[in-house]
Amino acid sequence: MKPLNYFFCLTAFVGMGCMMHSCASSTEKEMTLKLVETSDVHGCYFPYDFIAQKPLDGSLARVSSYVKELRETWGDGVILMDNGDILQGQPTAYYYNYIDTASVHLCADMLNWMRYDVGNMGNHDVEAGHAVYDRWAGECRFPVLGANIVDVKTGQPYLPPYKVVERGGVKVAILGMITPAVPSWLPERLWSGLRFEDMETCARRWVDIIRKKENPDLLVGLFHAGPGGNKLDSVTENASGEVARNVPGFDVIFMGHDHARCCQKVANVEGDSVLLVNPANMARAVSEVTVRIVKRGRKVVSKSVEGRLADVRPYPVDKEFMKTFEPQYKAVEAFVSRKIGHIDRTISTRDAFFGSSAFIDLLHQLQLDIARADISFCAPLSFNAEIKEGDIYMSDMFNLYRFENMLYAMELTGQEVKDFLEMSYALWTGRMQSPDDHLLLLNDEDKGFGRLKNPSFNFDSAAGILYTVDVTKPEGHRIAIKSMADGRPFDVNKTYRVAVNSYRGNGGGDLLTKGTGIPKGELAGRIVFSTDKDLRYYLMKRIEEVKTLHPQALNHWKFVPEAWTVPAARRDSLLLFGTK
Repeated sequence: MKPLNYFFCLTAFVGMGCMMHSCASSTEKEMTLKLVETSDVHGCYFPYDFIAQKPLDGSLARVSSYVKELRETWGDGVILMDNGDILQGQPTAYYYNYIDTASVHLCADMLNWMRYDVGNMGNHDVEAGHAVYDRWAGECRFPVLGANIVDVKTGQPYLPPYKVVERGGVKVAILGMITPAVPSWLPERLWSGLRFEDMETCARRWVDIIRKKENPDLLVGLFHAGPGGNKLDSVTENASGEVARNVPGFDVIFMGHDHARCCQKVANVEGDSVLLVNPANMARAVSEVTVRIVKRGRKVVSKSVEGRLADVRPYPVDKEFMKTFEPQYKAVEAFVSRKIGHIDRTISTRDAFFGSSAFIDLLHQLQLDIARADISFCAPLSFNAEIKEGDIYMSDMFNLYRFENMLYAMELTGQEVKDFLEMSYALWTGRMQSPDDHLLLLNDEDKGFGRLKNPSFNFDSAAGILYTVDVTKPEGHRIAIKSMADGRPFDVNKTYRVAVNSYRGNGGGDLLTKGTGIPKGELAGRIVFSTDKDLRYYLMKRIEEVKTLHPQALNHWKFVPEAWTVPAARRDSLLLFGTK
Protein backbone atom coordinates (compact mmCIF):
# COMPACT_ATOMS: atom_id res chain seq x y z
CA MET A 1 0.00 0.00 0.00
CA LYS A 2 1.91 3.04 -1.26
CA PRO A 3 0.74 6.63 -1.65
CA LEU A 4 0.30 7.85 -5.19
CA ASN A 5 2.17 11.07 -4.64
CA TYR A 6 4.20 12.93 -2.05
CA PHE A 7 5.12 16.54 -1.57
CA PHE A 8 8.88 16.36 -1.05
CA CYS A 9 10.62 19.30 0.55
CA LEU A 10 14.01 17.76 1.13
CA THR A 11 15.76 14.65 -0.02
CA ALA A 12 14.07 11.93 1.97
CA PHE A 13 15.95 8.84 3.01
CA VAL A 14 15.22 5.80 0.89
CA GLY A 15 15.50 2.21 1.83
CA MET A 16 13.82 0.51 4.73
CA GLY A 17 15.41 -1.76 7.24
CA CYS A 18 15.94 -2.32 10.92
CA MET A 19 15.55 0.71 13.07
CA MET A 20 18.76 0.02 14.94
CA HIS A 21 21.94 -1.64 13.79
CA SER A 22 25.62 -1.74 14.65
CA CYS A 23 27.82 0.65 12.70
CA ALA A 24 31.47 0.28 11.73
CA SER A 25 32.48 0.43 15.33
CA SER A 26 31.00 -2.30 17.52
CA THR A 27 30.15 0.34 20.13
CA GLU A 28 28.24 2.55 17.70
CA LYS A 29 24.54 2.13 17.10
CA GLU A 30 22.30 3.87 14.59
CA MET A 31 18.66 4.58 15.28
CA THR A 32 16.12 5.72 12.69
CA LEU A 33 13.02 7.51 13.96
CA LYS A 34 9.92 8.52 12.05
CA LEU A 35 8.23 11.55 13.58
CA VAL A 36 4.69 12.03 12.23
CA GLU A 37 2.48 15.08 12.81
CA THR A 38 -1.18 15.80 12.19
CA SER A 39 -2.37 19.36 12.69
CA ASP A 40 -5.55 21.41 12.28
CA VAL A 41 -7.67 18.31 11.74
CA HIS A 42 -10.76 20.41 12.57
CA GLY A 43 -13.05 17.51 13.35
CA CYS A 44 -12.23 15.55 10.18
CA TYR A 45 -12.12 12.24 12.02
CA PHE A 46 -14.20 10.21 9.58
CA PRO A 47 -13.84 10.23 5.77
CA TYR A 48 -17.18 12.01 5.50
CA ASP A 49 -18.21 15.67 5.55
CA PHE A 50 -21.29 15.74 7.78
CA ILE A 51 -21.96 19.36 6.81
CA ALA A 52 -21.85 19.04 3.02
CA GLN A 53 -23.10 15.44 3.17
CA LYS A 54 -20.33 14.08 0.95
CA PRO A 55 -17.09 12.06 1.31
CA LEU A 56 -13.93 13.72 2.66
CA ASP A 57 -10.62 13.10 0.97
CA GLY A 58 -8.59 13.38 4.18
CA SER A 59 -9.51 12.23 7.73
CA LEU A 60 -7.94 10.38 10.63
CA ALA A 61 -9.33 7.19 9.09
CA ARG A 62 -6.76 7.52 6.28
CA VAL A 63 -4.01 8.76 8.58
CA SER A 64 -4.57 5.54 10.54
CA SER A 65 -3.81 3.45 7.44
CA TYR A 66 -0.71 5.51 6.75
CA VAL A 67 0.61 5.17 10.30
CA LYS A 68 -0.07 1.44 10.35
CA GLU A 69 2.08 1.05 7.25
CA LEU A 70 4.90 3.04 8.82
CA ARG A 71 4.74 0.94 11.97
CA GLU A 72 4.96 -2.28 9.94
CA THR A 73 8.46 -1.19 8.91
CA TRP A 74 9.65 1.09 11.67
CA GLY A 75 7.77 -0.36 14.64
CA ASP A 76 8.44 1.55 17.85
CA GLY A 77 10.52 4.05 15.89
CA VAL A 78 7.33 5.90 14.92
CA ILE A 79 6.44 8.84 17.16
CA LEU A 80 2.93 10.15 16.45
CA MET A 81 1.92 13.70 17.40
CA ASP A 82 -1.07 16.00 16.98
CA ASN A 83 -0.58 19.76 16.90
CA GLY A 84 -3.98 21.15 17.90
CA ASP A 85 -7.21 22.57 16.45
CA ILE A 86 -8.77 19.14 16.48
CA LEU A 87 -11.87 19.89 18.61
CA GLN A 88 -13.67 22.22 16.17
CA GLY A 89 -14.90 22.13 12.58
CA GLN A 90 -17.07 19.14 11.81
CA PRO A 91 -20.25 18.15 13.72
CA THR A 92 -18.29 15.12 14.95
CA ALA A 93 -16.36 17.42 17.29
CA TYR A 94 -19.38 19.58 18.16
CA TYR A 95 -21.49 16.54 19.10
CA TYR A 96 -18.94 15.21 21.59
CA ASN A 97 -18.04 18.71 22.82
CA TYR A 98 -21.55 19.79 23.75
CA ILE A 99 -24.23 17.14 23.11
CA ASP A 100 -22.89 13.79 24.35
CA THR A 101 -20.69 14.84 27.24
CA ALA A 102 -21.13 11.58 29.17
CA SER A 103 -19.24 9.34 26.74
CA VAL A 104 -15.49 9.41 26.29
CA HIS A 105 -14.85 12.22 23.81
CA LEU A 106 -14.66 10.70 20.33
CA CYS A 107 -11.45 12.58 19.58
CA ALA A 108 -9.69 11.25 22.70
CA ASP A 109 -10.99 7.76 21.97
CA MET A 110 -9.65 7.84 18.41
CA LEU A 111 -6.25 9.29 19.28
CA ASN A 112 -5.82 6.73 22.05
CA TRP A 113 -6.77 3.94 19.64
CA MET A 114 -4.26 5.21 17.07
CA ARG A 115 -1.60 5.29 19.82
CA TYR A 116 -0.66 8.94 19.66
CA ASP A 117 2.37 9.74 21.78
CA VAL A 118 1.70 13.41 22.40
CA GLY A 119 -0.78 16.20 21.64
CA ASN A 120 -0.77 19.98 21.74
CA MET A 121 -3.39 22.68 22.30
CA GLY A 122 -4.68 24.88 19.48
CA ASN A 123 -6.68 28.11 19.69
CA HIS A 124 -9.85 26.40 18.40
CA ASP A 125 -9.46 23.79 21.15
CA VAL A 126 -9.44 26.60 23.70
CA GLU A 127 -12.51 27.99 21.91
CA ALA A 128 -14.47 24.95 23.08
CA GLY A 129 -14.15 26.13 26.69
CA HIS A 130 -12.69 24.72 29.89
CA ALA A 131 -15.37 22.05 30.33
CA VAL A 132 -14.56 20.59 26.91
CA TYR A 133 -10.78 20.79 26.68
CA ASP A 134 -10.20 19.87 30.31
CA ARG A 135 -12.34 16.76 29.87
CA TRP A 136 -10.74 15.87 26.53
CA ALA A 137 -7.15 16.31 27.75
CA GLY A 138 -7.95 14.21 30.81
CA GLU A 139 -9.30 11.39 28.64
CA CYS A 140 -6.26 11.32 26.33
CA ARG A 141 -3.81 8.60 27.39
CA PHE A 142 -0.90 10.84 26.42
CA PRO A 143 0.04 14.36 27.48
CA VAL A 144 -1.56 17.35 25.77
CA LEU A 145 1.14 20.01 25.94
CA GLY A 146 1.07 23.77 26.50
CA ALA A 147 4.28 25.24 27.92
CA ASN A 148 3.13 28.83 27.36
CA ILE A 149 -0.40 28.33 28.73
CA VAL A 150 0.20 29.60 32.26
CA ASP A 151 -2.02 29.14 35.32
CA VAL A 152 -2.28 32.67 36.74
CA LYS A 153 -2.64 31.36 40.31
CA THR A 154 0.50 29.21 40.33
CA GLY A 155 2.57 30.83 37.61
CA GLN A 156 3.21 27.34 36.27
CA PRO A 157 2.11 25.77 32.97
CA TYR A 158 -1.53 24.72 33.07
CA LEU A 159 -0.64 21.68 30.94
CA PRO A 160 2.56 19.62 30.74
CA PRO A 161 5.18 21.81 29.03
CA TYR A 162 7.06 18.96 27.38
CA LYS A 163 7.22 15.21 26.94
CA VAL A 164 10.28 12.97 26.75
CA VAL A 165 9.92 9.92 24.50
CA GLU A 166 12.72 7.36 24.63
CA ARG A 167 13.10 4.90 21.76
CA GLY A 168 15.95 2.43 21.43
CA GLY A 169 18.24 4.47 23.64
CA VAL A 170 17.45 7.76 21.86
CA LYS A 171 15.89 10.43 24.06
CA VAL A 172 13.48 12.80 22.26
CA ALA A 173 12.19 15.88 24.09
CA ILE A 174 9.04 17.48 22.64
CA LEU A 175 8.16 21.02 23.76
CA GLY A 176 4.57 22.14 23.07
CA MET A 177 3.34 25.73 22.67
CA ILE A 178 0.30 27.57 21.31
CA THR A 179 -0.04 30.92 19.56
CA PRO A 180 -0.30 33.50 22.36
CA ALA A 181 -2.87 35.53 20.40
CA VAL A 182 -5.80 33.54 21.85
CA PRO A 183 -7.14 36.51 23.91
CA SER A 184 -7.43 38.51 20.68
CA TRP A 185 -10.14 36.14 19.48
CA LEU A 186 -11.82 34.44 22.41
CA PRO A 187 -13.84 35.63 25.44
CA GLU A 188 -11.94 35.37 28.70
CA ARG A 189 -14.46 32.97 30.21
CA LEU A 190 -13.25 30.31 27.75
CA TRP A 191 -9.68 30.59 29.10
CA SER A 192 -10.40 31.91 32.58
CA GLY A 193 -7.49 31.62 34.99
CA LEU A 194 -4.95 31.39 32.18
CA ARG A 195 -2.53 33.65 30.36
CA PHE A 196 -0.59 33.00 27.17
CA GLU A 197 3.13 33.70 27.21
CA ASP A 198 5.21 34.95 24.29
CA MET A 199 6.56 31.92 22.44
CA GLU A 200 10.18 33.00 22.14
CA THR A 201 10.41 33.99 25.81
CA CYS A 202 8.81 30.71 26.87
CA ALA A 203 10.99 28.62 24.56
CA ARG A 204 14.24 30.12 25.89
CA ARG A 205 13.34 29.21 29.47
CA TRP A 206 12.15 25.68 28.74
CA VAL A 207 14.96 24.79 26.34
CA ASP A 208 17.40 25.63 29.12
CA ILE A 209 15.44 23.51 31.60
CA ILE A 210 15.12 20.58 29.18
CA ARG A 211 18.82 20.61 28.29
CA LYS A 212 19.90 20.63 31.93
CA LYS A 213 17.32 18.17 33.26
CA GLU A 214 16.82 15.77 30.36
CA ASN A 215 19.92 16.12 28.13
CA PRO A 216 17.95 14.92 25.07
CA ASP A 217 19.46 13.56 21.86
CA LEU A 218 16.76 15.32 19.83
CA LEU A 219 14.83 18.49 20.67
CA VAL A 220 11.47 18.90 18.92
CA GLY A 221 9.09 21.85 18.91
CA LEU A 222 5.37 21.14 18.56
CA PHE A 223 3.98 24.63 18.05
CA HIS A 224 0.45 25.59 17.12
CA ALA A 225 1.63 28.66 15.24
CA GLY A 226 2.86 29.40 11.74
CA PRO A 227 6.33 30.62 10.76
CA GLY A 228 5.64 34.30 10.04
CA GLY A 229 6.22 36.85 12.79
CA ASN A 230 3.06 38.93 12.35
CA LYS A 231 1.89 41.10 15.24
CA LEU A 232 -1.64 40.99 16.63
CA ASP A 233 -2.44 43.34 19.52
CA SER A 234 1.35 43.69 20.09
CA VAL A 235 1.59 39.88 20.38
CA THR A 236 3.42 37.76 17.81
CA GLU A 237 0.74 35.41 16.52
CA ASN A 238 2.94 33.11 14.40
CA ALA A 239 6.38 32.89 16.00
CA SER A 240 7.57 29.39 15.08
CA GLY A 241 10.14 30.75 12.62
CA GLU A 242 11.42 33.29 15.14
CA VAL A 243 11.87 30.56 17.75
CA ALA A 244 13.68 28.35 15.23
CA ARG A 245 16.13 31.12 14.34
CA ASN A 246 16.59 32.79 17.70
CA VAL A 247 16.45 29.97 20.26
CA PRO A 248 19.29 27.49 19.66
CA GLY A 249 18.78 23.81 20.33
CA PHE A 250 15.83 22.72 18.20
CA ASP A 251 16.37 20.07 15.54
CA VAL A 252 12.85 20.25 14.09
CA ILE A 253 9.78 22.40 14.71
CA PHE A 254 6.37 21.04 13.75
CA MET A 255 3.96 23.90 13.01
CA GLY A 256 0.22 24.44 12.59
CA HIS A 257 -2.47 27.12 12.87
CA ASP A 258 -2.02 28.93 9.54
CA HIS A 259 -3.17 26.01 7.33
CA ALA A 260 -0.19 26.57 5.03
CA ARG A 261 2.00 23.68 3.86
CA CYS A 262 5.64 24.23 4.70
CA CYS A 263 8.76 22.09 4.71
CA GLN A 264 12.04 23.96 4.78
CA LYS A 265 15.29 24.29 6.69
CA VAL A 266 16.42 27.52 8.31
CA ALA A 267 19.63 28.43 10.11
CA ASN A 268 19.54 29.49 13.75
CA VAL A 269 21.74 32.13 15.36
CA GLU A 270 24.48 29.55 15.96
CA GLY A 271 24.46 28.45 12.32
CA ASP A 272 22.75 25.13 12.97
CA SER A 273 19.99 23.85 10.70
CA VAL A 274 16.40 23.64 11.96
CA LEU A 275 13.64 21.93 9.96
CA LEU A 276 10.26 23.72 9.85
CA VAL A 277 7.33 21.58 8.73
CA ASN A 278 3.54 22.05 8.55
CA PRO A 279 1.03 19.62 6.94
CA ALA A 280 -1.79 22.23 6.63
CA ASN A 281 -5.30 21.13 7.59
CA MET A 282 -8.13 18.58 7.45
CA ALA A 283 -5.83 15.53 7.68
CA ARG A 284 -5.12 15.51 3.96
CA ALA A 285 -1.40 15.27 4.61
CA VAL A 286 0.92 14.55 7.50
CA SER A 287 4.39 15.82 8.29
CA GLU A 288 6.84 12.93 8.23
CA VAL A 289 10.34 13.62 9.54
CA THR A 290 13.09 11.00 9.34
CA VAL A 291 15.79 11.27 11.98
CA ARG A 292 18.92 9.15 11.91
CA ILE A 293 21.11 9.25 14.98
CA VAL A 294 24.39 7.42 15.52
CA LYS A 295 25.42 7.06 19.14
CA ARG A 296 28.64 5.82 20.69
CA GLY A 297 27.61 4.88 24.16
CA ARG A 298 25.57 7.85 25.40
CA LYS A 299 27.18 10.30 23.01
CA VAL A 300 25.61 11.36 19.71
CA VAL A 301 28.31 11.23 17.02
CA SER A 302 26.10 12.05 14.03
CA LYS A 303 22.54 13.14 13.40
CA SER A 304 20.51 13.91 10.28
CA VAL A 305 17.00 15.32 10.02
CA GLU A 306 15.02 15.23 6.78
CA GLY A 307 11.35 15.85 6.13
CA ARG A 308 8.51 15.60 3.71
CA LEU A 309 4.79 16.21 3.59
CA ALA A 310 3.09 12.93 2.84
CA ASP A 311 -0.28 13.00 1.09
CA VAL A 312 -2.60 10.53 2.83
CA ARG A 313 -5.55 11.05 0.48
CA PRO A 314 -4.58 8.11 -1.80
CA TYR A 315 -4.59 5.76 1.19
CA PRO A 316 -7.60 3.53 1.78
CA VAL A 317 -9.82 4.14 4.76
CA ASP A 318 -8.80 1.96 7.70
CA LYS A 319 -11.63 -0.60 7.95
CA GLU A 320 -10.72 -1.55 11.50
CA PHE A 321 -10.86 2.12 12.49
CA MET A 322 -14.30 2.52 10.93
CA LYS A 323 -15.64 -0.66 12.54
CA THR A 324 -14.32 0.37 15.96
CA PHE A 325 -16.00 3.77 15.81
CA GLU A 326 -19.14 2.78 13.90
CA PRO A 327 -21.46 3.52 16.86
CA GLN A 328 -20.10 7.06 17.14
CA TYR A 329 -20.40 7.56 13.39
CA LYS A 330 -24.05 6.57 13.56
CA ALA A 331 -24.66 8.85 16.53
CA VAL A 332 -23.27 11.87 14.67
CA GLU A 333 -25.17 10.88 11.52
CA ALA A 334 -28.42 10.83 13.48
CA PHE A 335 -27.59 14.19 15.07
CA VAL A 336 -26.98 16.02 11.77
CA SER A 337 -30.00 14.34 10.12
CA ARG A 338 -32.49 15.86 12.53
CA LYS A 339 -34.93 18.16 10.73
CA ILE A 340 -34.98 21.72 12.09
CA GLY A 341 -37.45 23.46 9.80
CA HIS A 342 -37.92 24.66 6.22
CA ILE A 343 -36.58 27.44 4.00
CA ASP A 344 -38.55 28.74 1.03
CA ARG A 345 -35.59 29.86 -1.11
CA THR A 346 -31.95 28.96 -1.70
CA ILE A 347 -29.49 31.36 -0.05
CA SER A 348 -25.73 31.66 -0.50
CA THR A 349 -22.81 33.62 0.91
CA ARG A 350 -21.78 34.41 -2.69
CA ASP A 351 -24.26 37.29 -2.78
CA ALA A 352 -22.75 38.81 0.35
CA PHE A 353 -19.57 39.89 -1.45
CA PHE A 354 -21.47 42.22 -3.75
CA GLY A 355 -24.24 43.77 -1.66
CA SER A 356 -26.97 43.16 0.85
CA SER A 357 -27.76 39.42 0.89
CA ALA A 358 -30.48 37.20 2.28
CA PHE A 359 -27.89 34.88 3.83
CA ILE A 360 -26.03 37.50 5.87
CA ASP A 361 -29.14 39.55 6.58
CA LEU A 362 -30.75 36.49 8.19
CA LEU A 363 -27.85 36.55 10.65
CA HIS A 364 -28.06 40.33 11.01
CA GLN A 365 -31.74 40.11 11.95
CA LEU A 366 -31.05 37.39 14.50
CA GLN A 367 -28.25 39.43 16.06
CA LEU A 368 -30.36 42.60 16.19
CA ASP A 369 -33.20 40.72 17.88
CA ILE A 370 -31.17 38.78 20.46
CA ALA A 371 -28.89 41.67 21.43
CA ARG A 372 -31.73 44.24 21.27
CA ALA A 373 -29.28 46.26 19.23
CA ASP A 374 -29.50 49.36 17.07
CA ILE A 375 -26.88 48.13 14.62
CA SER A 376 -25.44 44.72 13.69
CA PHE A 377 -22.06 43.82 12.20
CA CYS A 378 -21.68 40.46 10.45
CA ALA A 379 -19.39 38.86 7.84
CA PRO A 380 -19.59 35.75 5.63
CA LEU A 381 -17.77 33.19 7.77
CA SER A 382 -17.63 30.75 4.85
CA PHE A 383 -16.41 31.78 1.41
CA ASN A 384 -19.00 29.76 -0.50
CA ALA A 385 -21.74 28.34 1.71
CA GLU A 386 -25.24 27.55 0.48
CA ILE A 387 -28.52 26.49 2.05
CA LYS A 388 -30.85 25.00 -0.55
CA GLU A 389 -34.58 25.56 -0.68
CA GLY A 390 -36.45 22.86 1.21
CA ASP A 391 -36.08 21.18 4.57
CA ILE A 392 -33.35 22.41 6.91
CA TYR A 393 -31.40 19.82 8.87
CA MET A 394 -28.97 20.12 11.74
CA SER A 395 -26.10 19.75 9.27
CA ASP A 396 -27.22 23.00 7.62
CA MET A 397 -26.65 24.86 10.89
CA PHE A 398 -22.90 24.45 10.41
CA ASN A 399 -23.22 26.02 6.96
CA LEU A 400 -25.34 28.87 8.24
CA TYR A 401 -22.89 29.58 11.05
CA ARG A 402 -19.44 28.06 10.84
CA PHE A 403 -17.88 28.84 14.23
CA GLU A 404 -18.92 28.54 17.87
CA ASN A 405 -19.03 32.32 18.37
CA MET A 406 -21.18 33.91 21.04
CA LEU A 407 -23.03 37.20 20.54
CA TYR A 408 -22.10 40.48 22.22
CA ALA A 409 -23.80 43.86 22.39
CA MET A 410 -21.19 46.62 22.57
CA GLU A 411 -21.45 50.37 23.00
CA LEU A 412 -19.89 52.23 20.06
CA THR A 413 -20.18 55.83 18.97
CA GLY A 414 -21.51 56.67 15.54
CA GLN A 415 -18.01 57.72 14.49
CA GLU A 416 -16.62 54.35 15.63
CA VAL A 417 -19.34 52.57 13.62
CA LYS A 418 -18.29 54.49 10.51
CA ASP A 419 -14.57 53.91 11.12
CA PHE A 420 -15.21 50.19 11.67
CA LEU A 421 -16.96 49.96 8.30
CA GLU A 422 -14.27 51.99 6.56
CA MET A 423 -11.63 49.42 7.55
CA SER A 424 -13.89 46.48 6.70
CA TYR A 425 -14.57 47.69 3.17
CA ALA A 426 -10.89 48.63 2.72
CA LEU A 427 -10.07 44.96 3.34
CA TRP A 428 -12.90 43.93 1.04
CA THR A 429 -12.84 46.25 -1.99
CA GLY A 430 -10.29 47.90 -4.23
CA ARG A 431 -10.51 51.46 -5.44
CA MET A 432 -12.24 51.60 -8.83
CA GLN A 433 -10.70 54.27 -11.04
CA SER A 434 -12.36 53.08 -14.22
CA PRO A 435 -15.45 51.00 -15.10
CA ASP A 436 -13.17 48.10 -16.03
CA ASP A 437 -11.51 47.77 -12.63
CA HIS A 438 -12.30 45.00 -10.14
CA LEU A 439 -14.81 45.74 -7.41
CA LEU A 440 -13.19 43.35 -4.94
CA LEU A 441 -9.63 43.58 -3.64
CA LEU A 442 -8.00 40.61 -5.37
CA ASN A 443 -4.69 38.83 -5.77
CA ASP A 444 -3.34 38.39 -9.28
CA GLU A 445 -3.37 34.63 -8.69
CA ASP A 446 -4.58 32.09 -6.15
CA LYS A 447 -2.63 32.39 -2.92
CA GLY A 448 -3.39 32.79 0.76
CA PHE A 449 -7.17 33.27 0.63
CA GLY A 450 -7.51 32.29 -3.02
CA ARG A 451 -8.10 35.27 -5.29
CA LEU A 452 -9.25 37.37 -2.32
CA LYS A 453 -6.44 39.44 -0.83
CA ASN A 454 -7.93 39.20 2.67
CA PRO A 455 -10.10 36.62 4.48
CA SER A 456 -13.83 37.04 3.91
CA PHE A 457 -14.61 36.47 7.60
CA ASN A 458 -13.40 40.06 8.11
CA PHE A 459 -15.76 41.52 5.49
CA ASP A 460 -18.32 42.93 7.93
CA SER A 461 -21.38 44.69 6.61
CA ALA A 462 -23.91 46.44 8.81
CA ALA A 463 -27.66 46.29 9.32
CA GLY A 464 -29.78 48.79 11.19
CA ILE A 465 -28.33 51.73 9.29
CA LEU A 466 -28.76 52.85 5.68
CA TYR A 467 -25.47 53.55 3.95
CA THR A 468 -23.56 53.46 0.68
CA VAL A 469 -19.99 52.41 -0.12
CA ASP A 470 -18.41 54.58 -2.82
CA VAL A 471 -15.58 52.46 -4.22
CA THR A 472 -14.23 55.30 -6.34
CA LYS A 473 -13.10 57.11 -3.19
CA PRO A 474 -9.88 56.43 -1.25
CA GLU A 475 -9.74 54.29 1.88
CA GLY A 476 -11.32 55.97 4.88
CA HIS A 477 -13.73 58.04 2.80
CA ARG A 478 -16.02 55.43 1.24
CA ILE A 479 -18.83 55.08 3.79
CA ALA A 480 -21.77 57.49 3.72
CA ILE A 481 -24.34 56.71 6.43
CA LYS A 482 -27.69 58.33 5.58
CA SER A 483 -29.83 57.37 8.57
CA MET A 484 -30.91 54.59 10.88
CA ALA A 485 -32.93 51.90 9.12
CA ASP A 486 -36.17 53.20 10.70
CA GLY A 487 -35.55 56.71 9.37
CA ARG A 488 -34.18 58.27 12.54
CA PRO A 489 -31.09 60.45 12.02
CA PHE A 490 -27.67 58.85 12.42
CA ASP A 491 -25.37 60.83 14.72
CA VAL A 492 -21.59 60.27 14.77
CA ASN A 493 -21.52 61.59 18.36
CA LYS A 494 -24.24 59.34 19.71
CA THR A 495 -23.56 56.00 21.43
CA TYR A 496 -25.24 52.99 19.83
CA ARG A 497 -25.82 49.42 20.96
CA VAL A 498 -24.05 47.30 18.36
CA ALA A 499 -24.32 43.50 17.91
CA VAL A 500 -21.07 41.68 17.06
CA ASN A 501 -19.90 38.10 17.43
CA SER A 502 -17.43 37.30 20.20
CA TYR A 503 -14.50 36.90 17.80
CA ARG A 504 -14.98 40.46 16.61
CA GLY A 505 -15.83 41.80 20.06
CA ASN A 506 -12.56 40.50 21.48
CA GLY A 507 -10.57 42.27 18.78
CA GLY A 508 -10.43 39.59 16.10
CA GLY A 509 -9.60 40.99 12.69
CA ASP A 510 -8.51 44.33 14.22
CA LEU A 511 -11.68 46.10 13.05
CA LEU A 512 -12.46 47.29 16.57
CA THR A 513 -8.86 48.17 17.42
CA LYS A 514 -7.09 49.43 14.32
CA GLY A 515 -10.37 50.31 12.64
CA THR A 516 -12.01 52.35 15.39
CA GLY A 517 -8.94 53.14 17.46
CA ILE A 518 -10.34 51.53 20.63
CA PRO A 519 -7.41 50.18 22.70
CA LYS A 520 -7.50 46.41 23.12
CA GLY A 521 -7.70 46.76 26.89
CA GLU A 522 -10.89 48.81 26.65
CA LEU A 523 -12.93 46.40 24.54
CA ALA A 524 -14.20 44.34 27.48
CA GLY A 525 -15.55 47.52 29.08
CA ARG A 526 -17.63 48.21 25.97
CA ILE A 527 -19.48 44.87 26.22
CA VAL A 528 -22.91 45.33 27.81
CA PHE A 529 -24.45 41.96 26.90
CA SER A 530 -23.26 38.45 26.04
CA THR A 531 -25.09 35.24 25.22
CA ASP A 532 -24.16 32.13 27.16
CA LYS A 533 -24.45 29.86 24.10
CA ASP A 534 -23.11 30.08 20.57
CA LEU A 535 -24.99 31.83 17.78
CA ARG A 536 -25.64 28.57 15.98
CA TYR A 537 -27.77 27.44 18.93
CA TYR A 538 -29.94 30.58 18.77
CA LEU A 539 -30.23 30.30 15.01
CA MET A 540 -31.45 26.73 15.39
CA LYS A 541 -33.97 27.78 18.04
CA ARG A 542 -35.26 30.58 15.82
CA ILE A 543 -35.83 28.21 12.90
CA GLU A 544 -37.58 25.69 15.15
CA GLU A 545 -39.79 28.50 16.44
CA VAL A 546 -40.84 29.99 13.08
CA LYS A 547 -40.80 26.58 11.30
CA THR A 548 -40.34 28.13 7.84
CA LEU A 549 -37.75 30.76 6.97
CA HIS A 550 -38.53 33.45 4.39
CA PRO A 551 -35.10 35.07 4.05
CA GLN A 552 -34.94 38.40 2.24
CA ALA A 553 -32.18 40.92 1.75
CA LEU A 554 -32.73 43.92 4.01
CA ASN A 555 -31.13 46.24 1.43
CA HIS A 556 -29.64 48.46 4.09
CA TRP A 557 -26.50 49.16 2.01
CA LYS A 558 -25.10 49.07 -1.52
CA PHE A 559 -21.98 49.80 -3.57
CA VAL A 560 -21.94 52.97 -5.66
CA PRO A 561 -21.70 54.24 -8.37
CA GLU A 562 -23.94 51.43 -9.54
CA ALA A 563 -23.18 52.06 -13.23
CA TRP A 564 -19.66 50.80 -12.42
CA THR A 565 -20.20 48.45 -9.47
CA VAL A 566 -23.04 46.31 -10.84
CA PRO A 567 -21.14 45.17 -13.98
CA ALA A 568 -17.94 44.83 -11.93
CA ALA A 569 -19.78 42.60 -9.44
CA ARG A 570 -20.88 40.32 -12.29
CA ARG A 571 -17.30 40.06 -13.57
CA ASP A 572 -15.82 39.36 -10.14
CA SER A 573 -18.53 36.82 -9.33
CA LEU A 574 -17.67 34.96 -12.52
CA LEU A 575 -13.99 35.07 -11.58
CA LEU A 576 -14.52 33.78 -8.03
CA PHE A 577 -17.42 31.37 -8.45
CA GLY A 578 -17.80 30.69 -12.18
CA THR A 579 -21.25 32.31 -12.16
CA LYS A 580 -22.60 35.86 -12.43
